[in-house]
Order: sequence, then structure tokens, then C-alpha cells
Amino acid sequence: MNDIRKQRISHAFGAAASRYDDHAGPQRQAAALVADLAYRQKPQDVARLLEIGCGTGFLTRDIQMRWPGAELVATDIAPEMVDRAAWGGMVAGRFLTMDGEAPAFDGPWFDLILSSLAFQWFDDLGEAIARLFGLLRPGGSLIFSTMGAGSFARWRTAHEVCGFEPGVPIYPRLDDLRDILRDYADAFAFDEDYLLDCGDARGLVAHLRGIGAVVPVEGRKPLTGAQLRRVMACFDVDGAGDNYQILFGRVTRPAA
Repeated sequence: MNDIRKQRISHAFGAAASRYDDHAGPQRQAAALVADLAYRQKPQDVARLLEIGCGTGFLTRDIQMRWPGAELVATDIAPEMVDRAAWGGMVAGRFLTMDGEAPAFDGPWFDLILSSLAFQWFDDLGEAIARLFGLLRPGGSLIFSTMGAGSFARWRTAHEVCGFEPGVPIYPRLDDLRDILRDYADAFAFDEDYLLDCGDARGLVAHLRGIGAVVPVEGRKPLTGAQLRRVMACFDVDGAGDNYQILFGRVTRPAA
């Protein structure tokens, strides 16, 4: 794994922890849908539950409400996010700083593993899903959301029109995720589009900084101030706003 990149991700999201909630509209919506999918899949008989990438606790609080008797372990790569999710005693559980791609557990242990908008930061999505699948007890499910290739389409286009490479990471297509899940007997994936009403390019940049999504593509040289202003002007020509394409997946381990 790329430890330097993971440190950058941890630092970026840690720095954004105090203001994350003010910028996280699509993140709230995705977390709510993950919780809904999980509850439909397994409303009862959940003894242990693991959350990957808890952030400030959108999904964490929903988990507590739906499965109040479950033993919850909530994790995030950024310790500041972990502290934020645990703040105020609103959720009962264990809170750990952990890279979800390298879980600190071994063997089948959890009835549910849930995650919302964290998997896009993994170095190898397929290998990470396989590791997490190995932590499921018989009949348990891994349910997650992750960014899709169609996200920030207008921002990417503005870069391309100006002749620059966008710093936004390259996310998987829905077909890519379905290919990964094809090896599992009980799995599915679908996508949803969410409007990001950011107003203009300045608002989009503020949104990305506000949620900590400022770790660029590996090896990509940052734009100069003049270059960034050109991209922002190009983005603003065609109106306001952009979009999130969010992929949702579910993998269930066969019951014994």
C-alpha cells in the first residue's frame, strides 16, 4: 500500500473534520441510503457491526438508531474524524483509527460491515472488498457506497477544455464495480446521481476543501493560480453546479 498517500488522505480529512458537516450534502444522502439498504438486508440478528470511514458520524448515528443492541466498531483513517464521530457520547461503541483497506481484525467476526464514501480512497478496491468479506460471519453482508466515474463531470470537462489534467481522482465505472463483485455468489451494484448545488466554481472548490477531498491524482502536478482561474472561468460559462455519481454495492456471505 502507498503509505505516503494514505498519510496525505488522513491529514486532509483530519484538517476538514471541524467543518465537514457544513459541506457534506451528498455525503448525508449516500449514508442514509447505505443504512436503508443494510436495514432491509438484515433488520435483526446483528450482534457485531463494523463501519469503515465513519467521518463525522452520519452513518454511525443511523447505525446506532437501527441496531441499538449491536456491538459497534466505528473506524476512520483520520483520528480527528474518529474523535468527531465519538464526540458528545451520542453513539455507544468502540471508535478506532484504522485504514479500512488494512482492517485490524482477522476471521469471520461481523454480521454487517457498512461504509459510505470511503472506498474510493483505497489503493486496490477488489482486494479490499475481499479482505472485508473475510470478516463477515455466515449470512453477514458488506454494504457500501463509493464514488463513480461520472462524478464532477463538468469540473473534469473544464480542465480538459483548458488542456489540463483534473486533480480529481479517477473513480471506477459501475461496470468496473460489477466486474469485481461478479466473483461473489450473492452480490449486486447500482448507481445514483446526486446534484451538487455549489453555485459556481468557487463554490465547488470550497466544497472539495470543506470535505477534505483535496488529495490529487498520484504524480499530478498542481495547477498554478493562473491555470486554476482559467479552469474556474471555463466551468462558470455553462452555469452552476456539478454532480456526484455514487456507486452502491452489497456482498453477502452464504449462510452456514
